[in-house]
Amino acid sequence: MVRFIDPPVLPRGFQAAGRHIGLKEGENDLALFHSRRPCEAAGLLTRNHFPGAPIILARERLVEGRLQSVVVNAKVSNVATGEAGLEDARTMARWAGGEGGVDPGLVLVASTGVIGRRLPMELIQGGLKGMGDELDVDPWAAARGIMTTDTHPKVLTVQVGDARITAVGKGAGMVAPNMATMLVFIFTDAELPAEALDRALRRACRDSFQLLSIDTDTSTSDMVVIMANGEAGPVDGDRFQEGLDSLCMRMAELVARDGEGATKLLRVAVEGALDRPEARRVARSVVESPLVKTMAYGADPNVGRILMAVGKCVDCRIVPEAVDAWIQGQKVIEGGVRADFQEEEVRSLLSGDPVEMRISLGTGPGRATALGCDLTEGYIEENAAYASS
Repeated sequence: MVRFIDPPVLPRGFQAAGRHIGLKEGENDLALFHSRRPCEAAGLLTRNHFPGAPIILARERLVEGRLQSVVVNAKVSNVATGEAGLEDARTMARWAGGEGGVDPGLVLVASTGVIGRRLPMELIQGGLKGMGDELDVDPWAAARGIMTTDTHPKVLTVQVGDARITAVGKGAGMVAPNMATMLVFIFTDAELPAEALDRALRRACRDSFQLLSIDTDTSTSDMVVIMANGEAGPVDGDRFQEGLDSLCMRMAELVARDGEGATKLLRVAVEGALDRPEARRVARSVVESPLVKTMAYGADPNVGRILMAVGKCVDCRIVPEAVDAWIQGQKVIEGGVRADFQEEEVRSLLSGDPVEMRISLGTGPGRATALGCDLTEGYIEENAAYASS
C-alpha cells in the first residue's frame, strides 16, 4: 500500500523558493529547486517539432544523467526564439547556479507561457538575485511560481520505506502526449542510478501522463524530470516503482481535473481490446473527443458519441456487435447499440465528478485507462486571449 504524506514535503536534501518578479500580475512567476548534493537524473521531454530552448538544453544535460538545480519561469515559454533564446536559457542556468553554488551544467531550465517571445532577461536576473538565500524545505512558493493558467499549485509526496518521492507539477492547457505533457519535477532522496530512474520514470508515465489529454495539443515545452540525491540510501526497487506509479497517476489526475475551464475529471477505461496499444488508442480517442467532453459537461445522455469516438479508430480491431459501454456503472451500450436505460438517470450520473466511462471491445486482453476533463466555455475564454492576458 502506497502512503501519501499530507501535507506534502520535499525529501531530505532538497529545498525550493518562489518569487513574484513581474512576469505575471501579482502572482509568483519564478521558482528555484535545489539539492545540496548532485543528483542522478532522468527525464521525458516533448517530441513536438518546435521544442523550446529549455527543451534543447535539457536534451543535452540529461544525457549525462546528472542535475542539481531546476529554475523555472512562467508567462514566457522561450519557444521559437532561435539561437538567442538558447543563449538566454544558458544564461538563466548560469545565474541560477550562482544562487546555489552549483555548476551551471547541472542546472535544468524550464519555461512556460506564451510562444514566440524572448525572455525578459533583466527581470529574471534581478528576480534570481538573492533567491538562494530564500531556499526552504517548503515546496509551495515554488509550486505557485511554475503555474500558468492553473487554478492552484500541485504538490504530492509518497513515502517509500525510509525515502520520500515528491512531485511538483503544473498543467492546465496544451496538454496531450507525446511524451509526458506538462511540467512535472520529481524529487527523491532514494539512492538510485540514472539508468534505473529512467526505467522507472518511463514505466510510471506510460499509464499516467502518457494517457492524459486535456485538449489534444502537445506543448512545445513539456517535460517530466526526476532527480535522486541518495540521502535516504538504497530502496527496494519494486516498492519505489509502486510509489512512483501512484504519484504520477495522482498528479495526472490533478492536472486533468484542473484543465482550463474544466468542471469535472473524465476517466475512460477500455478493456477487451486486441492488445494494449489499441486499448490506449481507443481510450484516448474517447477522452479527447470534443463531443464526448461536451456531453460530460452538459450531462447530456447522448451516448452515441461514445460509439463515434470508438469507431473512428479505423486502424484498430473494432467488432461493432461486441462493444458494450457503461457510464458510472450504468450500461448505456450493449452489443454496439443503445442499451435500454432511463435518460434522466444517466443525465444525473453524468452530473457527477468524476465521470467514469468503461468500454468493452470484446476482441482481446488489452486494457488501458485515459484521463481528461470536460470542455466548457471557460476553455474558450481562457485561450481566446491567452497572449494578451
